[in-house]
Amino acid sequence: MQQAIIGFHLDEDHHWVAELACGHGQHVRHNPPWQNRPWVITEQGRQEKLGLLLDCKKCEETGSMA
Repeated sequence: MQQAIIGFHLDEDHHWVAELACGHGQHVRHNPPWQNRPWVITEQGRQEKLGLLLDCKKCEETGSMA
């Protein structure tokens, strides 16, 4: 189920987590060559991704939103 990014925060390991409209979070790491997301390392890049839809794995597992 796709959900909009409404914010970001750093987890306890200092990895960026996208805060989704459903209340869940999803890591958005920049870890080349496996994950190429250079936008996540700058404030401007993260701000530009607000509203972007991501597949929420937790919503898909439960079949509903939070």
